Amino acid sequence: MKRAIIYSSIMALILFSCGKDFSVIEDLSGEKYSLIDQDEKEVYFPGFVKGQTVVAGYIFTNCPDICPLTTNNMRLIQERLKKDEVTNVQFVSISFDPENDSPEVLKKFAEIRNLDLSNWTFLTGAKPVIDKLMKHIGVVAVPGDSTVFPSGKVTYYYVHTDRIQLIDGEGRIRKNYPGSSINIDEIIEDIKSL
Repeated sequence: MKRAIIYSSIMALILFSCGKDFSVIEDLSGEKYSLIDQDEKEVYFPGFVKGQTVVAGYIFTNCPDICPLTTNNMRLIQERLKKDEVTNVQFVSISFDPENDSPEVLKKFAEIRNLDLSNWTFLTGAKPVIDKLMKHIGVVAVPGDSTVFPSGKVTYYYVHTDRIQLIDGEGRIRKNYPGSSINIDEIIEDIKSL
């Protein structure tokens, strides 16, 4: 009898300690956000990545600080996953500045950083669609001060949420991380556990 109780206790401990419980933060599975990728192809987010784990970051290409750090951290995550031979993970960077971040600008942004686009997509879209998506996922982006260059070009920056999200294969947001200061080991472990 004691042996059966000990065995049951050990099995319960193993079952409950293996894997993590990722509660659903937001369910995007029923949504179809029409967006444009860096190659000017229309995709529906999150449907185009259904069945894959998604590491999503939210950026604007003119960002002087948080977005380059977020993008570099996503690159580091991508490299670690390849090294660990973890497949079926898609990386998605969505611009919340569609008025400036055209597909061509996003493609150049990726090229300059020598990013591997084999499983990484950059997205933009119509401003109302982007605004609705950002509200749905809980990313705030508020235009801040502007700068006028000698050429007359006006540029502005955003005060925005610093975020990378882990999205499951059904399109449900499972975890949020600070994009610019993410713990790479933590998200790698979470991806493997999901």
